[in-house]
Amino acid sequence: MMILMSGCSAGKPEAAPPTPSPAVTAADDQPPGTLACGQAVAAVDAASLMTAGVVTAIQQAGLTADAPVADAANRLNDAYTAAVAAHGAADEPDKVAAVSAAAADMVQVCRDSGLEAVG
Repeated sequence: MMILMSGCSAGKPEAAPPTPSPAVTAADDQPPGTLACGQAVAAVDAASLMTAGVVTAIQQAGLTADAPVADAANRLNDAYTAAVAAHGAADEPDKVAAVSAAAADMVQVCRDSGLEAVG
């Protein structure tokens, strides 16, 4: 738990939603959602969700995904943003737990879409 919580101070969330990287196009993300799912599964496996930039990269990769994966990536980003904003507050542990829950939800969406193994 200490590793996850210490990551909250690693960086502030971006004010504006990310835009697709010029290096990543819909053609690179075949089938759609592969990139976001691969990154999400890797982040969960590495327990690196609270590391600055990880969730933003997942959400950015989700911009070329179909709706279920893109929506899950956005929910994960929203939870992460709330957790970072709660740093030092009484509800920080609950907000960090919400990041884990959103990540578990995204992994399940990827699994249901058949993208967990592909990514």
